[in-house]
Amino acid sequence: MPGMDHGSMPGMKMPAAKPVAKPRNPAASKAQAKPVNRAPDKASASPALKLGDRDGMDHASIPGMAMSGVATDQGTIPDMAKSGTDLSAGNAPAPAPPTDHYATRIFPAAEIERAHRQMMNDSGAQTFGFAMFNLAEYQPRRGQDGFRWEGEGWYGGDINRLTIKTEGEGRFAGKGSAGRLEEAEVQLLYSRAIDPYFNAQVGLRQDLGRGARRSYATVGFEGLAPYWFEVDGALFVSDQGDVLGRLAGYYDQRLTQRLILQPRIELNFAAQDVPASRIGAGLSTAEIGLRLRYEIQRQFAPYVGVSWQRKIGQTGRYAYVDGEDAISAGLVAGIRIWF
Repeated sequence: MPGMDHGSMPGMKMPAAKPVAKPRNPAASKAQAKPVNRAPDKASASPALKLGDRDGMDHASIPGMAMSGVATDQGTIPDMAKSGTDLSAGNAPAPAPPTDHYATRIFPAAEIERAHRQMMNDSGAQTFGFAMFNLAEYQPRRGQDGFRWEGEGWYGGDINRLTIKTEGEGRFAGKGSAGRLEEAEVQLLYSRAIDPYFNAQVGLRQDLGRGARRSYATVGFEGLAPYWFEVDGALFVSDQGDVLGRLAGYYDQRLTQRLILQPRIELNFAAQDVPASRIGAGLSTAEIGLRLRYEIQRQFAPYVGVSWQRKIGQTGRYAYVDGEDAISAGLVAGIRIWF
């Protein structure tokens, strides 16, 4: 700092400098200051290094850089200790969970057990209920308008659930014709999670509406496939030995936060002709739909769309004999609701 006497600080006092003697002969002094040119020593001379000469340099050859007992070749250096995600997966069993909790030394065993049950319940053992109608729509048709529904509800936890599914379609009463329920079914299923995305299901199915009212044993699956496709499949075996199958799926393409476009497809199969139910063997029906919904709330969304359905093979011939069209297409309007 300017004006500060550092010599007054403890330990900062410097010894007095010795005076430098003046040379007696100024001319001789100038002669001594003149530099002397000497030939370089061959033993100590080293060529100047260029920038590219450093590649491949053996640093151990530089005086004072040789290290005894240490490998200088980088290829011979042993691997550094690995940890975390650098370790290989291995197949060692997982360590046992700890049982000597510190809380057991302070609180009674009954209190510890009650708190443990509550923690497990909050972490996945709770039971919930859910119900949704993915389709509840009005179908204007030539001659007589119709309706259709498809819904599902379940109650249970993350692993085990009791599930009810229902779907069907019918026609409203019109001029000279009464309304009727064409097809309907109800399924009562036990559903169990087999992985984080899929459930396996077994149970019973009961057909309603016109035609044979048969009961079926049911085994199937439902879940979320890669790329967020909702898929559903089932195999049905009736009390008369009839074997039917179904595969369905849809995808919610979010256009905005409230506007969602949903393409949907459903295929129905039969292992044999079932004349009482007007079903032919093979691929019996195929339905493709495209619906655009607006979510006023997440739980309530009106929609409009188009639906195309075809009865294939013997199923189409049954429809022709009954005076119905094998192919139907038209506009639909409805609501999607869940709670």
